[in-house]
Amino acid sequence: MKNTLHNRPSATARGWRKATYSERSSGCVEVGEVGADRAVRDTQNRELGGLAFGRTEWAAWLASVTR
Repeated sequence: MKNTLHNRPSATARGWRKATYSERSSGCVEVGEVGADRAVRDTQNRELGGLAFGRTEWAAWLASVTR
C-alpha cells in the first residue's frame, strides 16, 4: 500500500508511529516523516493517505494542542 499524502502527492511518509495522545482517546492518529516535515493520518483509514506539515506549521500546531 502506498501512503501518498493528499496535500503533497509526490511525497510518501515513512516511520509511521501512533501519536502519544492517541493512547488516551478512541481516535487514533499516526505521525510519520516526509523528509524534514511531519505527516498525520487516521489509523482507521490509512489507505486515504495523510496530510504533511512543514516545520513551522508543525511547531505551531503542537504548541496549540499542548496548551
